[in-house]
Amino acid sequence: MTPVRIAFLGCGFITAVHSRHLRALGADAVRSYASRDSARAAEYCRRFGGDRAYADYGAAMDDPSVDAVVVAVPPKLHLDLALRALDRGKHVLVEKPAFPSLDGYRAAIAARDRASRVVLVGENDHYKPLAVELRRHLARGAIGDMVFAHFVTIAKRLKRADDWRNDESMAGGDAFFEEGIHWLHLANSLGPRITRIVGFRPPPSHGNGAAAEPDRRAKSLMAAFQYDNGAAGTLYYSREIPSLLRGLRVSKIFGRTGVITFESNGMFVAVRGQGVPRLGHPGLRDIRGYRAMYRDFIRAIRTGAAPEMSLERAADDHRLMEQVYATIAAQ
Repeated sequence: MTPVRIAFLGCGFITAVHSRHLRALGADAVRSYASRDSARAAEYCRRFGGDRAYADYGAAMDDPSVDAVVVAVPPKLHLDLALRALDRGKHVLVEKPAFPSLDGYRAAIAARDRASRVVLVGENDHYKPLAVELRRHLARGAIGDMVFAHFVTIAKRLKRADDWRNDESMAGGDAFFEEGIHWLHLANSLGPRITRIVGFRPPPSHGNGAAAEPDRRAKSLMAAFQYDNGAAGTLYYSREIPSLLRGLRVSKIFGRTGVITFESNGMFVAVRGQGVPRLGHPGLRDIRGYRAMYRDFIRAIRTGAAPEMSLERAADDHRLMEQVYATIAAQ
């Protein structure tokens, strides 16, 4: 088939991550790079075997040979670029969190429908082998009726003082909003859906100035929730607590006939139910799900079908996020 020509808007860390995985798809996709810094765009084009480099975002969106764009800039800029790209007839993959408010989702959905184009929200965790395997086990009733779910994502990973994530106006919110959304989606995407959620945030740490604590965001939050099947769950998120091997952590899903225990990054899944306990390895080759995400994006562009990680699905996660912060504000 004719390759899909994809232009990245923004040449930062996440574009490098996407590019390494997208390159593995071979001839299915041709990559180009746009930046407000023309030298940086040219550097990324050389580094990742791109086809073209653009000196600004508009030049990439105005190029008739470009089929789709990846919006890979801070969340504050997502909506404007997504709407401009759709207005120019481009398909869009927008990094998550896609937009700081539900109004942004509504505007993007309306623009997508007017343009008859595909918009995929870059929630790669939806596609990772761990999530696929957990959904499969729950769908086949491997542990019977679900009772509890306990998700843990704890590590000490501080940002530099000059990182844009320290600016909540650019990031859209604190650490949980900017990154914890991935884990909230995992909890909400396993089959049962979350219907009610509350959040609890410990007091933020008080370092001795920027030099002692460069990451100035609130970095820890616990959410408690209930599913539409009656099961209850918790999500422990932190980016300031030391953990084994800088991020190894264990989560569990409890049922009335068994338990699923899994390493939160996807290193292993152990199922203890009826019969012999099973230990599996979901897969390391695409452990973060980026390749599967781009396969879905390209499939949706070629067929016109909706992608799995649609704007509507991402908006459901955002509603839960708003409920979390509303309950914290009311405490």
